[in-house]
Formats: sequence, C-alpha cells, structure tokens
Amino acid sequence: MADTWLPSLITATPQEGFELAITLSRRGVKYTQPDMETLKQLRPEYAQSADGLTAASQVIAINFQTVSAANNYWCG
Repeated sequence: MADTWLPSLITATPQEGFELAITLSRRGVKYTQPDMETLKQLRPEYAQSADGLTAASQVIAINFQTVSAANNYWCG
C-alpha cells in the first residue's frame, strides 16, 4: 500500500481545490501506469492529441467537482 498523501479534500480556497484536482488526476495516471519510462514515452502522443487533452481536462473537472462538493463550494 502506498504512503498516505491525501489526509483531506478540504482546501482553503477554490484555487487550492483546483490544484488538488490536478494532483488527484496526475496521481491517478501514476497509479494506473506506475512505469515512469512508459509514461514518458506516451506523453508526446497524448500531448499532441485534442481528444487526449480534452479527456485529461474532463478528468480534472470531475475531480474538481468532488473537491468542490467536499468543501461545500467554499460557501462559509
């Protein structure tokens, strides 16, 4: 089992929440493909793909929805 790196989804601001969403998305990729060399080899392919970039943005947006809900949308 991996070390605990995510003690909470609570963040002080929406900006921090968005950054957490990006971190969650990137960590998801690393867990799915733990071989760093393979990740580096694949990066040029999806970095030039409109579909790949759109899919990555969608994953970040879904994670941001989760973080936003956990933070009660930063409403007091």
